[in-house]
Amino acid sequence: MKDLKTIKTWMANNKTVAAVLVTVIVVLLASLGYEGIYKPYHNRQILTVGFIYDNEPTTPYSYNFYLAQEAIQKEYGTRVRIMMYSNVLEENLSDRMKDLAKNGCNIIFANGYGNIRALADEYPDIQFCQASNDPYPEDEARENYHTFKGEIYQGRYITGVIAGLKLQQMIENGEIEPDQAKIGFVAAFPYTEVISGYTAFLLGARSIVPQTTMDVRYTGSWDNFTQEKARANQLLDEGCMIISQHTDTAAPAIACEEYLDHNVYHIGYNIDMSDVAPHSSLVSTSIDWKTYIGKAVEAMIKHKRIEDYIEGNVHPMNDMSAGFDKGGVEITGLNEDILPEGTDKVVERTIRNLNAGKIKVFMGPYTGVDPADKNKTIDLRKGFVENENSSIPSFGYILDDVINERNTVTEDNVVVEK
Repeated sequence: MKDLKTIKTWMANNKTVAAVLVTVIVVLLASLGYEGIYKPYHNRQILTVGFIYDNEPTTPYSYNFYLAQEAIQKEYGTRVRIMMYSNVLEENLSDRMKDLAKNGCNIIFANGYGNIRALADEYPDIQFCQASNDPYPEDEARENYHTFKGEIYQGRYITGVIAGLKLQQMIENGEIEPDQAKIGFVAAFPYTEVISGYTAFLLGARSIVPQTTMDVRYTGSWDNFTQEKARANQLLDEGCMIISQHTDTAAPAIACEEYLDHNVYHIGYNIDMSDVAPHSSLVSTSIDWKTYIGKAVEAMIKHKRIEDYIEGNVHPMNDMSAGFDKGGVEITGLNEDILPEGTDKVVERTIRNLNAGKIKVFMGPYTGVDPADKNKTIDLRKGFVENENSSIPSFGYILDDVINERNTVTEDNVVVEK
C-alpha cells in the first residue's frame, strides 16, 4: 500500500510527465497490439487456414499444392494454424469443407473439383478459394468465393520450345531425320484444360522444328500409374522421341528412363521429375500455387480484399489467373547436362517475349476441330487468346494434321482404341 501511495503522489506532482507516459503506452499498444495481433486476424490471435487435397500430398499435383501450405507455415509459424484433409473425392468435398468451417477456419483452399459455392452463403465470414472449377452463372457469384489458377499454357509452350531445341540437336547429330521429329503426350481426359496444354506444348516445339508432330494417348484417369506407364511406352514404341504428360504420377518419366531401344526424353508436369528420371528428364513446368495462396493469406492478415491485393489477371466473379510475369507459372529442373548449350538463354528470352506480348501462342497456319462437336472448328490464322476471360483454359480444339489422338475416352472413362 505504501508503494501505491508513493506512485499516486508522484503522478500528482508530475502530471505532464505522467500524461506523456500514458500517451506513449497507448500508442505503443495500439501499434503493436492492435495492428500486430488483433486487426490482422479479425480479432483472433491465430489465423486458421484449411487445405483440402484430392489426393495424397505426395503425388505430383497435390504435392505442388502442398508446397504452398509449407510456405505459409514457414512464413507465419505459430501465428497460423493449419488444418488439412487429403484424398477427398469430389462427392465428399462439401462435407470436408463444412468440417473445416465448423473447426474455425478463416480461409479454406481446395485443389479439386466440386461445387462448393453454396457454402459461401452458409458461412459468410469464411473465404473459400478453389483452384479448379468450371464456369458458373453470374447470379451464383459470392463475395467470399474465389477461384484461381496459373496460366499454364505459357509453361507448356516454354517446355515445347525446350523439346524443339532437343529435337533440333538430335537432327543435327544425325540421330533422327526431320520427318521423325515426333513428340508424345500422356493425357488423362480430352478435357479443354488438357487439350489447351498439349496444344501449347506442340506449338512451342514447332516454333523450333516446324516438322514436329504429336501423338496423344488418354488414360481415362488422373492418377493411374499402370495406365500412364503403358501409354507412355506405347508412344515411345510408336517413335515419339520426347513425351510429356497431363496426369498425376511420375510413371511417364519412369517409362522414359527405363526405355532401352534408343534415347528418349521426358518433360514433366507439376514437379521436377529428374529424381526418378535423371538421364531423360529435360525440364518440368508447373503452376506456382504459392503465389496466390501466400498472398491470399496475407490479404486476410492485412484486412484486404483478395482480388485487390494479389497481382494477376482478375476475371469476373472473383476469378484470378497469372502467367510468368506475375509468378503464376514456373519452370523447374532444367537439365543442362542433356540439353543443348544455351537452352537457358533461349528460355529466358522466350519468357521475356511472352511477358511483353510479342509471342502469340495460339496463332499460326492451323485449323482445328472441337472433339465434342465436330461442327465447331477454329482457324488459328486469326489467333486465339487463352485465359482471356477466365482462369480455366478455354482452347479445346484438336489441330488438323499435326496432332493424332490415338485413342478416346467414353463417358464412363473407358479408354477405347482407334
